[in-house]
Order: sequence, then C-alpha cells, then structure tokens
Amino acid sequence: MLRKFTAQNAFLCFMLIVLGITTSCKKNDAAADADSSISESNTLQTPTTNRDYLTRDSIFLYAKQTYFWNVGMPSYDTFNPRKYSTSEQVVTAIRGLSSNGGKDKYSFIDDGSVAGQLGGVGGDYGFSANFDSNNLLRIKYVYGNSPSATANLKRGFTITKVNGTPVSRASQADVDFLNAAIFGSNPSITLTVEKLDKTIAEVTVNRGTYAINPILYTNTYTVGAKKLGYIVFNSFTTNASTLLDQAFAKFTADGVTELIVDLRYNGGGSVGTADVLTNLIAPSAQTGKIMYTTYYNQTMQNAQATILENQKFYAQGTDGVTRLYSFFDYSFKPTMAAGNQESFKKRGSLNVSRVYFIVTGSTASASELVINNLKPVMDVKLIGRKTYGKPVGFFSLRINKSDLYIPQFQTKNSVNFGDYFDGMTVDKDIADDLSKDFGDPSEPLLAQALYFTANGSFTSYLKDNSLSSTSAASRALIDNTNDKLNHEFKGMVETRKMKFK
Repeated sequence: MLRKFTAQNAFLCFMLIVLGITTSCKKNDAAADADSSISESNTLQTPTTNRDYLTRDSIFLYAKQTYFWNVGMPSYDTFNPRKYSTSEQVVTAIRGLSSNGGKDKYSFIDDGSVAGQLGGVGGDYGFSANFDSNNLLRIKYVYGNSPSATANLKRGFTITKVNGTPVSRASQADVDFLNAAIFGSNPSITLTVEKLDKTIAEVTVNRGTYAINPILYTNTYTVGAKKLGYIVFNSFTTNASTLLDQAFAKFTADGVTELIVDLRYNGGGSVGTADVLTNLIAPSAQTGKIMYTTYYNQTMQNAQATILENQKFYAQGTDGVTRLYSFFDYSFKPTMAAGNQESFKKRGSLNVSRVYFIVTGSTASASELVINNLKPVMDVKLIGRKTYGKPVGFFSLRINKSDLYIPQFQTKNSVNFGDYFDGMTVDKDIADDLSKDFGDPSEPLLAQALYFTANGSFTSYLKDNSLSSTSAASRALIDNTNDKLNHEFKGMVETRKMKFK
C-alpha cells in the first residue's frame, strides 16, 4: 500500500507546486506524458504534435491508472479523449463515467490558482459573498491583509451595486455578471455597500497578492464556570500549522475546556494541516492509536501506476541538499492497510471534553476529515447545515500548464467509516445568518453552541429566524443561486511525498 514519507523514512516534504516554489517535470510537455502510457491497443492514440490532443490524452491516461474509481473505466479507444473540444470537457466526461457510481462531483482542472491558495497566497480581492434569505447579497468573509480588508469591507455588509449595476439574482445572466465581476480576472471592482450601521459607501477594491491567514477570528467565552474557545478556520493552507499552534496555546492559557471550531465556509485543503488540527483537538489518550486509513485503487496498490513517474519535483532532503525526486517511489513492495494508517499524535496541551463544529453545505473534504477522525474518540456536536460530502482526496498532477485534480484516495476513520458522500448530518439544523459578524453571541450558530455549553442541550426558542418567513421553494432558489456563486475550493490534497512501504 502507499504511505506518506515520515521523518523516520528519510524526510517529509511538500510538493512544490503546492508551495509555489519552482517545479520541474521530467518531461515538460503533454506529449511525453501521453505517449509514455500507450496501452490496450490504443489505435486512436496516434502520434501528433497537437498539444491540445496530447493534454486530453494525458488527462484520460492519468485517470486510467490513478482514478479512485478506475475499475470499469473504458479503453482509450472507447473513451477517445480527442473527440472533446477542451480539457474541461474531458474531465466532465470522466466525472460522468458509470464506474464512479455517480459519486464524482469533484474532478476539475486548474490553472494553478488552487496551488497558490493551498500554499497560503491569495491573488484576488480577498472577499466572498452570498445571498441571504431576504435576497440581499452580503459579504460572508474577508481575509485579513487582503485588498478588501484594506478597503475596510466587513462580513455582513450588503452589496447593493457592483460596478454601478444594481445587484439581482433574477436570472442566469445576473449570476454570470456577478461571477465575472467578483470572481473573474478584472483588476478592480467597485462596490456600493450598506454597512452594519446602515450607512452607505462606495468602495473600489484592486486585485492584489497577499498572504492568507485562514484563521478569521478567535475568542474565549465564559459560560458559567466554563471557558469555551471559538476559532473560525477558513482553509487548510499548508502554512497554517504555526498559526493554529498559537491559537490553541492561547486557548490553553485561557483554561478552555470546550471548543467551537467554525468550518462553515471551509472547503478543505492540505491533508497534513488537517492532521495538525485533529491532533490539537484530540485527547492525549488517543496518541498512538489509529486516526484514519487511506485507501487507493488496486492499480496504485500493485505499483502499476507507472505514469506517475512523469511527476517530478524538487525538494530539500534532511541533509539540506535540493534534489529532483519522483512523487512516487516504487522500490518497495505494497503491504496491508496498516502501512497506510495515520495515528494520533497529540499536539499542544489543550484538553477539551467536547468540540462543536459549525458547518454548512460549504464544509467539505479536509474539514470533514477532521470531524470524521474525532467522532469515534470524543464528544462531537455538529451545528448548522448538512456538510458537502467529500471523503475522497487528490494529489495534484501537473499536465502541460495545468493541474489535474481527480479523486485518488478515500479516508476512513478508526472505526472504518468514511462513506459520507451525501454529507454529514447535523445535531442542530439551523441556517447561517450573514447579517451577524463572527463572534457575535447572537449569531444563531454560535449561540446554539454557547447555549449547549450552559444547559447540556440545544434550545428550541433560538429559532432559525433567517428562514422563518421563507418558503421551502425560496430557500431552494437561494441555495441554488449561492451554489453558482460558491468559488471556494473543495478538496483535500495530499502534498507530502508518497512511497510504497
């Protein structure tokens, strides 16, 4: 079975395409990737200098060997990747294959922006927005140090105009306009906003590069005799470990005994960072016990995914020397699942008896991994809406000038559960209230955790006011519109070098 490098096995390193450090492929074009894996009498895979054809070939051939659901995939000739007009269409066709049983809502191809975000570097305006239950477009979060933070935008501000155009979700054209303006590549955007104090302002934000701090807010609340820590964690970036350590050290100093982890917009990220957060929360008594097991397809287990030899990267060894490595090392024979198990390793000294996770349909992948890891070993409560449902993860594949993300592994916790493809259900079902800032005790999701800490149960009189006067049809329309405006990355990416053991 595949497993991750540890310090004992030589070194632990990050894929440099994720860290944003210079990378090098053994073969720097799609032609080499594609032509190196001709098999199954691929009569339609003829030699060509057409880079678009070669890129589409590579996408299919990498999937054929590494895709988690590769059993039953068609042959090259049957699939014929060159019949598609774009690389995106090839990926869409792979998602539609019957071999995955309808489970793949995840595969995509990216221009490198995801790698930057995972490495903790933003290159946008630094805010995101959704419609609330009253059809108002509101800012849902702002990254500190981003251009939007510099422009003093805040969570809860209502956006009434974008580039002078009144905001609407009346048609697909309106949604397309918002996507292009807010999430497109424009160098700047002008927003007319209504602040929380009801004053109106016109703000121009220029796109810029900034360091992402995924911790949006922390606080410690006193509830009776208890101390309750609260952290809003928005992305599992590879640079977050030190930031998390500092936040949890403060909770320990404050005497925190229960914890709220707000993952309502956290679509995932680095598996290594998910391990860090899990071990900061987990009981010390779990150290050395199984946290989760990672499962790959049989081709990978049998060391037959030879196309991965084309994935090369530079990394620094423990001797300080930078060398060129293959992402996979086939010098070892696969063993049983035990070779692919991650164990708890308590981090820090925070000791909590209960953890509340605030979640929504945007809570995905690495976020769900942390929750699933902890459910068998401590008291876990979920507040909000059912999560996205993504128990599978990626390792990024560089093809030509793009990064391919297709599911290559699934994780299961210590009781071998990991089939939450439909999402994780919550203990208290209640909607996000975009009009309240993070940390406001009257914000409905936070309020439920505070109430439970004081009373040992969720309250029925803290009603879901944001939806109380909204019909089911209207809620569905709002959710559908917000799905189209949701550009947060959803995934868990293994960025650590992997080998057979």
